[in-house]
Amino acid sequence: MISSRIEISREAVASHYDELDHFYRDVWGEHVHHGLWLRGSETREEAVLQLVEFVAEQGKISPGRRVCDIGCGYGATARLLAARGAEVTGVTVSPAQFAVAERYQAPAGGKLAFVLGDWLSNELPASCFDAAIAIESSEHMPDKGAFFAQAHRVLHADGRLVVCAWLAAENASKRAERWLLEPICREGRMPHLGTASEYQSLAVSAGFDLQNFEDITHGVSRTWPAIAHRLAVKLFTSPRYLRFLFKQHARNRVFALTTLRIWIAYRIGAMRYGVFTFVKR
Repeated sequence: MISSRIEISREAVASHYDELDHFYRDVWGEHVHHGLWLRGSETREEAVLQLVEFVAEQGKISPGRRVCDIGCGYGATARLLAARGAEVTGVTVSPAQFAVAERYQAPAGGKLAFVLGDWLSNELPASCFDAAIAIESSEHMPDKGAFFAQAHRVLHADGRLVVCAWLAAENASKRAERWLLEPICREGRMPHLGTASEYQSLAVSAGFDLQNFEDITHGVSRTWPAIAHRLAVKLFTSPRYLRFLFKQHARNRVFALTTLRIWIAYRIGAMRYGVFTFVKR
């Protein structure tokens, strides 16, 4: 795994999302994750929903199913799944995200609850979910083996775990590691960036079987030019953005640069985006 050269704590991850809360909601919207372009002509909002749909299909999420959304952000995906009739519990480490998620009521026919806390030390009951999803949240976990172990604990037998993950390419060059991947870890508050084979090995060790893996890098990489464009517009039109960018004590202002690093890393093949579907054995 590629590791940040500074220690990334749970508090640092929460602080990242809390400090950038306004900017994430303003630039990314209610879904803080990639979109999936299937035709190429979709809007970013349509692409984001297509990724959620793909995850729901892989997780076999249907009415009455009990689902855990690990790293639920502002709760947008959890609300969509609850609208299908699922019983969804979302977990986030960010107080700012939790406050937004808590404002929403469960859609008719579904059940929705949110938990503020660290997934690695959660107190959810064992064997209580039919499915669990983690859309771009495992990257923030300092112990990915424990991430999978906790998912295994809360799922019942044959429960499904769908993980959407930013991945380091198996053959990433040392130059890419130094100038792109390690800074992306450090600036994005991700302790480690694993490869697809490392994720699979950790999941199998935790008691899962790999049901399916799809590298959808090509389908999601349009996310970053879209985000970079939105961010550039905000920087040129919003004094608030410029003030934050030049605010001396803003620890997370460097993430504007990280956006460009990620875009480049995808373009040169140093980063990949994978969707894993695991089944508890």
